[in-house]
Amino acid sequence: MQSRTVSAFYFDGKTSRRYAVELTVDAGIAYLSGEVQRQAPITELRVSERVSRAARKVTFPDGAYLEIADVDAFAELLASTGYQDSLVVRMQQSWRTTLQATAALIVILVLGYVYLLPAASGVIANALPESVERRIGADTLEFLDQRMLSASTLPKSEQDAIISRFRALRPPAQDAPDYQIIFRKSKIGPNAFALPSGEIVVTDELVRRLDDDDALMGVLAHELGHLHRRHLMRRLIQASAVGTAAAVLFGDASTLIATIPPLVLDLKYSRDIELEADDYAIAMFKANGISLKKLAYTFEKLDSEPTGFSPYLSTHPPSKERIDRILKAQAE
Repeated sequence: MQSRTVSAFYFDGKTSRRYAVELTVDAGIAYLSGEVQRQAPITELRVSERVSRAARKVTFPDGAYLEIADVDAFAELLASTGYQDSLVVRMQQSWRTTLQATAALIVILVLGYVYLLPAASGVIANALPESVERRIGADTLEFLDQRMLSASTLPKSEQDAIISRFRALRPPAQDAPDYQIIFRKSKIGPNAFALPSGEIVVTDELVRRLDDDDALMGVLAHELGHLHRRHLMRRLIQASAVGTAAAVLFGDASTLIATIPPLVLDLKYSRDIELEADDYAIAMFKANGISLKKLAYTFEKLDSEPTGFSPYLSTHPPSKERIDRILKAQAE
């Protein structure tokens, strides 16, 4: 078989000078001729990966190397020696394989987001230091106070009565977290939410809208369920997974914390998380002998906003199924 010759430029790896050479392979030996003469077994040479039309590089054991611009001729020379690119390189050059790999990656990412990330978020949430949760809560409340909230106009006696009434209720589990109920006047209407640091924020508009102590206890029990199960922290971690991973790995939570206050305003709980908080409120009502019809009334009342839009239910999505589920628990 006639040996193939390919033009190349040779660099000695010590200077920037290049030498015009021709590469020939015969009987497993690579020969250079031209401005440089040398030879080496092809088994000692390293060939760079094939990347589109880019020049290929052949490196000698001592660091000298060849640059070969005629990639087609070089590919024929390689084929004549029995050389074959690695499986990974061959896959990269195949559009079909690339599309298949892309599709597989998308499937893996979707499955990871749906199943792995929620599970991992719970582990991460439990592992985060209490100081991080306190800072998140403080920064979030400060952000909201500057933009969306203001001092409550509810009489202090009414605030104290609500707090005392809820404090008198027995939580459904022994390890209930410490919490603090705070009141704010709101630009976003009737609403309530629990911060990771333990604050349950209740707006004046929500208190006036419900106008029923037991119904308000339902909202507070639901929010305590979110707090007890660390739902907000888990959702924040899922919504900012990359930043959270960096915070856990490198011990710097500043980037994550900076993105959280705006995120809280736009956060929506999943159906499973909502049902879990509903179950917590149901258990709390049952433990204290309060009719679950009052809990169902809470959602019915908020869902009947005159404007047709409830800020509270925009982040705590209502459904007839949830109300029916609460009433079914009443009958059990």
